[in-house]
Amino acid sequence: MNAPTSVADAATALHEHGGEARAGGTDVTARLHGGRATGPFVDLHRLPDLRGTAFGDDGSVRIGAMTTIAEIAGDPRLRAGHPALTATAGALATPQIRTAGTLGGNLLQRNRCWYYRNPAFSCFQTGGDSCPAREGANLYSAVIDQGPCVAPHPSSMALALLAYDATVAVHGAGPMAVRDLYGDGSDPTRDHRLDPGGLLLAVDLPAPAPGETAAYHRATGRSRAEWPLVEAVARLVVDSDGVVGDVAVAAGAVARTPVRLHEVEEALTGRPATPESVDGALTPLSARCSPLAQNAYKVGLLTETVREVLERALEADGETPR
Repeated sequence: MNAPTSVADAATALHEHGGEARAGGTDVTARLHGGRATGPFVDLHRLPDLRGTAFGDDGSVRIGAMTTIAEIAGDPRLRAGHPALTATAGALATPQIRTAGTLGGNLLQRNRCWYYRNPAFSCFQTGGDSCPAREGANLYSAVIDQGPCVAPHPSSMALALLAYDATVAVHGAGPMAVRDLYGDGSDPTRDHRLDPGGLLLAVDLPAPAPGETAAYHRATGRSRAEWPLVEAVARLVVDSDGVVGDVAVAAGAVARTPVRLHEVEEALTGRPATPESVDGALTPLSARCSPLAQNAYKVGLLTETVREVLERALEADGETPR
């Protein structure tokens, strides 16, 4: 395993020798044991420039790709300005995984579809020509159909960053919007659009708007150490007249990519900040869903998860994950 001591050397190693970066190792190790990762690996632990959080005078934030999930969850300045991000981080996995796992690793992890993870099966992700989940066991598969593959995207941090209109910094390239990092989900062979050999350096979040509130909520099969069935982040601003002036809603575990729910955003913008307005904004959501044989439950669960996160954001109670 290559363990460079500079960002330039790490970028060179990835570009010239192929393989992939190793950050916290929580995903790479699992895929290595399952035969879905072969290396070579470039270890990033000796790159202090990729770790830490820097705050701009205007409230904007840059978070290094090697910053751990636990560090993000426990940062009081991040919590004050971007509460849905810290709430998302604090709800992930287990304390041990949050301590080891990094922001960059969470964003670039591979999907958890059991057909992809099992070497006995072939799919688009492994060079095959089909998605066995479509006609097979699809209890946890995507319910918003974006393309041939129906493996839901696994990154919770990505949907929070999507709601905050964040960008990522990539070595040797200009800023890339988080939405562009994942694309539209139509490519069944990739979980993100970072070029092979690319090195993610940091994430940049804009300053929060005056009066902005935000919340995160996930629905799971058990209270801890479980992947979400559906999750959502809402970020909004309510003006002095009690009218929603700006809103962003992102959902995860329901599509090949983290998705913005623009139909909900448009229906809520300009409406009174009331539960009745939330009810009306949720009406078009089910029309976007195309459930498979076993996951129709996700349609209603998505609606109720978004309802919960919007109501909590309206109450300005976005920090404590439930």
